[in-house]
Amino acid sequence: MAQLLGIILTDLLLCADNAIVIGMACRNLPERLRMKGIVLGTVGALVVRLAATLIIVWLMNLSFVRLVGGAALVFIGCKLMVKEEAGADIKAANSLLSAVATVIAADAIMGIDNIMAVAGISDGHSVMVIIGLCISVPIMVFGSTFVAKLMDRFAFIVYIGAAVILYAAARMIVEEKVTVAWFEAHEAVRWIVIIAVTGGGLLFGYLYNRRKTGRG
Repeated sequence: MAQLLGIILTDLLLCADNAIVIGMACRNLPERLRMKGIVLGTVGALVVRLAATLIIVWLMNLSFVRLVGGAALVFIGCKLMVKEEAGADIKAANSLLSAVATVIAADAIMGIDNIMAVAGISDGHSVMVIIGLCISVPIMVFGSTFVAKLMDRFAFIVYIGAAVILYAAARMIVEEKVTVAWFEAHEAVRWIVIIAVTGGGLLFGYLYNRRKTGRG
């Protein structure tokens, strides 16, 4: 029971990040497709996370995994900030698939630490991992819907969400297995990299949006 409680708490603590990623990825979908995108993205992300938790935790022992994942997350964070033009209905299906794919990719990358934590807490009990993930699904769906609606009303929330994703990316980069010892020995440089990645990504998204709307 203690292990199950630990898994549930770990999953719930990450729900905020999940809600931000899913809400950002689905905010540009037509209203009639938004809930479908949130549900499909959530389920897809959980399936991928479950598979990773059960069978590929060993990947984290390989070099450069965090570095590559961090770089990919920077791209995703910047991509989610960019405003999209309202598309025709003929593009709705492609937009839905794109949103779901973005949710799954971002969650898989951001969930690396969570995967390791859950795998450790479960102590090999895969049934408890499944139960814990299933309990977190309704909370993630509700939170994602709430975040997406907030982003419709308050544009600045998009940048807050992007900052969370970019900060996670920066942390992954400086915690890469090959270089983590060096960064820990040079704390100032470590924070410079984190600030540069997070701030640089936000600045790029802001300037891109200003230029696209004709205000830059």
